Amino acid sequence: MTDEATGVNPNGQPNPNKMDSDIGSPARAKWANKWEFLLSMTGEIVGLGNVWRFPYLCYKNGGGVFLIPYFLFLAFGGIPVFFLETALGQYTSQGVVTAWRKICPMFQGVGIASLIIVIYLNIYYIVVLAWVLFYLFNSFQSPLPWSTCDNVWNTDNCHDRTGLYANPNLFHPDANWSFLNNVSTYDYFENISNMSLNESFFMVKSAEEEFWTNRVLRMSESMSLGKVHWDLALCLLLAWVICYFCIWKGIKSMGKVVYVTATFPYLMLIILFMRGVSLPGASEGLKYYLLPDFSRLLSADVWLDAGTQVFFSYAVCQGVLTSLGSYNNYNNNCYRDCVALCLLNSATSIFAGFVVFSTLGFMAFNLDLAVEDVVHSGPGLAFIAYPKALSMLPGSTFWTVLFFLMMLFLGLDTQFVCVESLATAISDLFPKHLRRPCAREILVLVIAAVCFLLGLPLVTEGGVMLFHLIDSFGPSGTSLLIIACFESVVIGWVYGADRFLDNIEDMIGYRPFPVLKYCWLFVTPLLYHHVFRSGQDAFADGVRLPAGHVGLGRRLAAHPHAAHFHPGSMTTPSSELRQARPHSPALTVCDYVVHGPVRARVARGGDEKMATGEVSSV
Repeated sequence: MTDEATGVNPNGQPNPNKMDSDIGSPARAKWANKWEFLLSMTGEIVGLGNVWRFPYLCYKNGGGVFLIPYFLFLAFGGIPVFFLETALGQYTSQGVVTAWRKICPMFQGVGIASLIIVIYLNIYYIVVLAWVLFYLFNSFQSPLPWSTCDNVWNTDNCHDRTGLYANPNLFHPDANWSFLNNVSTYDYFENISNMSLNESFFMVKSAEEEFWTNRVLRMSESMSLGKVHWDLALCLLLAWVICYFCIWKGIKSMGKVVYVTATFPYLMLIILFMRGVSLPGASEGLKYYLLPDFSRLLSADVWLDAGTQVFFSYAVCQGVLTSLGSYNNYNNNCYRDCVALCLLNSATSIFAGFVVFSTLGFMAFNLDLAVEDVVHSGPGLAFIAYPKALSMLPGSTFWTVLFFLMMLFLGLDTQFVCVESLATAISDLFPKHLRRPCAREILVLVIAAVCFLLGLPLVTEGGVMLFHLIDSFGPSGTSLLIIACFESVVIGWVYGADRFLDNIEDMIGYRPFPVLKYCWLFVTPLLYHHVFRSGQDAFADGVRLPAGHVGLGRRLAAHPHAAHFHPGSMTTPSSELRQARPHSPALTVCDYVVHGPVRARVARGGDEKMATGEVSSV
């Protein structure tokens, strides 16, 4: 038995799960069983992007052909970093900051950068849930408020599904435009006589688009923040209340909640899939989704989209994987878990595409349009295109409620795991104070209250601009790519890939696939570096921000990149970390010893297997 208070077992050997800063602190919690860990990880990585981003990218980039670069990036970029972060948490039993401090004190800035990323996520990601709740509450009305132009927020340019897009031939001089809410044909064409066709399309908006812009966002013309929309603020507050009571007891409460929140979206996806594929026009939508276009493989944009999708979809460099892994038992087979989770995530993304495009195919059929005319990505799909399609179904209220319930659960999983990751990191920084009874509940309450107040500007008249600003420059692709490169380099070259694989073998009982070592050393950093160089200006694609806002955004992006240099530039891992083979080289490449064996400092009790020390280089 191990003495949790001292971190030493009866033989005098250090406990591999007890860090030196934890000695004298209350014991750290563990998952009650493997399913709680797996479902929590599933809830984090299977999120809104699986529904509103992957299917669109697949359609845009050559259908089924997109899966070729996607799975290549997954194998050589996604899985190695995903496994690295999870194994790091399990090995150190620490949150993201203290885990990197124990592995390599000089580079604990990697953990600090990830912590800043998760702070950004906690502030702005939950605003999406406020929008989802707003739509969910409005879904109980009949007719659905976004399906007609008879509301106070609609303008003279509004049209419903029987209007402009259902009859594109209206764009000629003899067409009758009298349906545009008493705007005469003569007056209208006098105003648009000098406009292009695209500009005319821009002026005329669908009922769903006007509900999104004029009812939900209610943007001011000046795009200044303006007043708070209190109905959205109440939705934001409700989202935080739900999130708080899901995780206020830490993994004890979260581990139980994920049994519902992680599985319910799959039930909804299956129901929506069965309804979608039975609709007329569904086959045409699926053809657009998967029909391969091999010529697209020659486009650099396809490879860039594949790399960024893998990167964002697997929640790497946010600290959450390390935090969730830190609650595992030391001998949990995290290698098998990570491979299974990655395959599940990708399979979910592909399956979600069938759900989305079968329904969009029906909408295109109903409107007598091509599928490409109704396809959107991101919020445009979730809050405009898909609600429009569902409003055309018999029993539209029922299907709309199911859809937004699915979106709510998908987002909630991701959100409360982000909050849990932040709370874990802070608790591990101050274990003696924040692991006391009731301290955890107070810490999570403070996090929720502060993030709620910081999120209020995002539900103002100009809040959507601030939302895009944070999304583009806060947890941006550029920041995450830099963190990923540092993680691979620190583990591979500084700590030593062979030593880390020895640690993993000590945990799971066998050595992982050898390719992982060379991914950490060469392939993954080069892949992410290439994506960074090819697309550093593409992460804010489609977002037009004022020059002053861009300047503020660049300062937001600079914060996660601040390096932390430990006094003495120490690269020696903590003496409390278990080392399976202290006398083996920390890193060899092609039989050349890059980092020599550990100069063993025998730990308490004299057990060589528990010894650690500074690595010598040759």
